Amino acid sequence: MSELTRDDVAKVARLARLRLTEEELDRFTGQLAQVLDHANDLRALDLTVVPPTAHPVDLGTVMREDAVRPSLARDAFLSAAPQVEEGRFAVPRILGEEP
Repeated sequence: MSELTRDDVAKVARLARLRLTEEELDRFTGQLAQVLDHANDLRALDLTVVPPTAHPVDLGTVMREDAVRPSLARDAFLSAAPQVEEGRFAVPRILGEEP
């Protein structure tokens, strides 16, 4: 792989519409070079025996069962509302407009 240059980083920053100072260009050139070196180290690994995965840890199902259970009574949560209309929360028809 070719050596990453300061001009390369400046071009990527320009394409990403980022304004970088001279100091940032110097710092990010070194940091991006380290990231790319690490990617090359990973590319060198023999992964033929590793099956493709979407996640490194088997999560199983993360959904809980859909079970009916008791909830608050309507009057209990409507009592905390600033305004109630016909057993429902009263909200403005248009944002910023009073009901």
